[in-house]
Amino acid sequence: MGLKESFKSLFSSKQVNLSNSDFGDRHLETEAGATDNSIAQTNGKNKYLPYELKAVYRTRKDIADWNASLSMAQALYPINYPLQKLYDEILIDALLTSQVENRINQTLSSIFNLKLADGSIDEAESLKWRNSPLYKLFIKAIFDKKFRGNRVIELKMDKGIDGEPMLTGDFIPCTNVVQQTGLFYPDYYNTGEYIKYRELPEFGTWILEFDNKDFGLLNKAVPHVLFQRFAQSCWSELCEIYGTPPRVMKTNTQDPVMLQRATKMMKDMGNAAWFIIDDNESFEWAKGMTTNGDVYSGLMNMCRDHICLLISGAIIGQDTRNGGRSKDQAAQEMLWLLVQSDQSDIEIDFNTIILPVLKKHGVIAANIASGAFEPSEDIPHLWDMTIGALQFYNVDPEWVKTKFGIEITGERAQPQKANGGEPTTAENLSFKIRKGFFA
Repeated sequence: MGLKESFKSLFSSKQVNLSNSDFGDRHLETEAGATDNSIAQTNGKNKYLPYELKAVYRTRKDIADWNASLSMAQALYPINYPLQKLYDEILIDALLTSQVENRINQTLSSIFNLKLADGSIDEAESLKWRNSPLYKLFIKAIFDKKFRGNRVIELKMDKGIDGEPMLTGDFIPCTNVVQQTGLFYPDYYNTGEYIKYRELPEFGTWILEFDNKDFGLLNKAVPHVLFQRFAQSCWSELCEIYGTPPRVMKTNTQDPVMLQRATKMMKDMGNAAWFIIDDNESFEWAKGMTTNGDVYSGLMNMCRDHICLLISGAIIGQDTRNGGRSKDQAAQEMLWLLVQSDQSDIEIDFNTIILPVLKKHGVIAANIASGAFEPSEDIPHLWDMTIGALQFYNVDPEWVKTKFGIEITGERAQPQKANGGEPTTAENLSFKIRKGFFA
C-alpha cells in the first residue's frame, strides 16, 4: 500500500469512528462547502455540547477591534468569538448594564401564568413554574437572543435538594456557537473540529436555540461604549495634569553636589512630575487650548444618550440638568412599551419552543395549553374609575379587596348634617365607598 493510500485509509477510518457511520471515501460537505470535520460528542460538563473554558486576556479595545470582529462574523466562514468577547467587555460599563437590567428586571417582576385550554389560569402549575430555576434561565436566554443575537441552552437531569430528579439547564457560551452555519466549536480557537448542533437528534428536546437572525442590540452599542471609555480615560489624564502640574528647577547640572541637592529637594516637595534643567537652559510651556474637559464631557453625554435611546428608548433619569417629572414619566412609559414587546416575544418563544419540551420532560402538566404574562394595569387610574362608577353601579367588595387591598368589614352609618340635610358631595362619596353601593 502506497503512502497516499495509507493516509486515505487512515482518514476514512477516522470518519467512521467519529461519525459512527461508514462513509468510505465520501466526504461530507458543510453549508459553506468545506470538508466535514464533525466530531463525536464526549462526556464532560455537558453531554451533547462539551466546551473548553479559555483564559481571557483583557486588552484595550477600540473601533478597529470592533470592525475586525464584525468582519470575521460576516465572513464566508464566520467566526463569532471575537465579537462575543467584545460584548462581554462592553457589558462591564455601568450605564449599559443598568439599561439592560432595567428591561430584564421589569419582565422578571411581572407575573407569568400557565393557562388551560379553556383560557382559565392554573394557579398551582403557574406558581410551580415561576419558582422553578428554569424559569429565570429561559427568560435570560430569550433576552440574550435580543441583545447578543443568539443563545443555546442544553438541558440535563440533575438531583434536587431532596434527592429527586430535577430538570436543569446550562448556557452554552456564545463564543463557541456560530449560528450563521449551525456549528458548535468545543474549542473556538480550533475551527477544524465542530458539531452540527442543529442536526443532532437531541436538538429541540435537550438542546434549545433562541436565534434573532442578527448580531443583537449590543452590536449597535459597541462604538458608543468604546468612545465613552476613551473620553473617560482622556478626562482622567486631564484632571491629573490640572490637579498636579509638573515642576521645573534650574541649577548647575555640571556640579554633582548641586544636582544631588536639587534632586532631593524636588523629591521631597510632593508626588507631581518634575525635571531639572541647567541654569543656562530655558524651558517654555506650549501654548495649547485651555479647557476644563468640556469636550470630553460632551462626548460622554452624547454616548450616554445613544446608549439610553438604544436600550430603553428614552433618556431615563440621567439628564438631571434638563430633566423633569413629566419628561421622566414619558421616558418610563416608553420603557414600559419595550418591556411589553419583550413579554410578547417571551410568550411566543415559550409557547412554540419551551412549552412542548417541558411537557415531554414532565416538568409541566400535559393539560397546560399556553403561557402568558398577566396584563398590566394602571392602578391609580383604575381607582379613579372605580370611584366614578360607584355613583351609578354596584361594585363587588371582594374585587375591591383583591385589586386595591381595601378590607371592607361592613356598613357604616351615613353621616348627617346638623340641620338634618344631605351630606356634602365629598361626604356622600365617602359614604358610598364605605357602604358603597357594593353588591
